[in-house]
Amino acid sequence: MTQKDITFVADFLTEHFNEAPELYNRKGKYFNVERVGQYLKDEDDDLVSPPNTEGNQWFNFLKNSTHLKESPLLFPYYPEKSLHFVKRQMEGVIDQCLQKPADVIGKSVHQAVCMSLYRTSQSEDSTPQLFKLPFLWNDKTSNIHYVLFTILENSISKIYILKRHTDTSRSVSNGILAVEFGNFLNNSMNESSDSRCYSCLDAHFYDDETVTVVLKESVEQEGKERVLAQLPLS
Repeated sequence: MTQKDITFVADFLTEHFNEAPELYNRKGKYFNVERVGQYLKDEDDDLVSPPNTEGNQWFNFLKNSTHLKESPLLFPYYPEKSLHFVKRQMEGVIDQCLQKPADVIGKSVHQAVCMSLYRTSQSEDSTPQLFKLPFLWNDKTSNIHYVLFTILENSISKIYILKRHTDTSRSVSNGILAVEFGNFLNNSMNESSDSRCYSCLDAHFYDDETVTVVLKESVEQEGKERVLAQLPLS
């Protein structure tokens, strides 16, 4: 160790571990603990060495402001407490703020329609994920809400489009439909249906009238083609 290192450690011990007679009647150690670590203890006890807020511009600003001093919008400051204590206090306040909206929103949500998309076995084995890439789109012009998704087990060459009117009292025709890609990209009628079969990797709405899909060849072979296609919703 260099002399600089030794001096640094000595200064640290001198500053932080001096005897503190005023703390003898307090619970815990009779020494001034390291000032950073005390903030991280998950305890409700007061800090052994609270910070000096004298000259703090923010505190002075609040103290001199008659409107902000008692404002319920400002989170109270606990100079004697650790960050863990403050965190618990803040979580409690946030939970209380969110509870009322959660109750109101929860009571306003109701089931508009129920559709059986697929059935899974009732065994206790973990059920594989069958519902893939749900993508939501809201057409504000016609007030239609769309959901794009695929079902892996049924047919990987299909994407499903579910549409509902944003006014749940109204219905729209063809509430759910499937688009099958299969071998529609074959160049000629002579190609076998199995040679160029495509499945959907991803699908998103491009705009209110167009769906963008990423397709791949289903045949297991090197150099599988990837196709980016834009399909008119009509």
